[in-house]
Amino acid sequence: MDKTCLITGASRGLGHALALALAPTHHIIAVGRTIGALEELDDRIKAQGGAATLAPMDITKPEAMQQLCRAIHDRWGGLDLWLHTAIHAGPLTPTPHLADKDLDTSIAVNLRATARLIAYAAPLLGATGRAVFFDDPQGGAPYFGHYGSTKAGQIALAQSWAAETRRIGPQVRILAPRPMPTATRARFHPGEDRSTLADIHAEAARLLPEILH
Repeated sequence: MDKTCLITGASRGLGHALALALAPTHHIIAVGRTIGALEELDDRIKAQGGAATLAPMDITKPEAMQQLCRAIHDRWGGLDLWLHTAIHAGPLTPTPHLADKDLDTSIAVNLRATARLIAYAAPLLGATGRAVFFDDPQGGAPYFGHYGSTKAGQIALAQSWAAETRRIGPQVRILAPRPMPTATRARFHPGEDRSTLADIHAEAARLLPEILH
């Protein structure tokens, strides 16, 4: 298996489902903070004949991410694909009541870490690789100050990178998943009828052609 895919935020949610969907064709480099969830992912990938490298780490730690990207370069020489699904979902609250701690964490994960990861991943992707981000437009929605503002900032970073690399690569894509019954959504919509939401593995399968082609 020659192709490589780095997934930041692979321990749960869409990142986890996409790792399983891509495992038949890519060696998955799975980054997440929950070791048990990554080990479960590894077991499932192995069960379907794939292979993964687990990287349990915090994406807000520059040294850890630098070390990971160096290891990717040394082992594989680069990346074919990077999917960035990691996100921090700050609590819903009125805008005048945004807590510094929650806002700082949202900025650290959703903005600063994304900017650093773009800088680290760009040389690995080169001219022919592909980076994919996933939009969730909550900017300006009531009580979404923490998440909406920093998620919008993350997508703005991706849009700028996409515009800058359109002719020279890597290709940068921004996709819009349908609402899914993830833990993040459950925090924002408690009590929601989850039966109306898209199955997460079906959504990963739907997005796969757009990710690859």
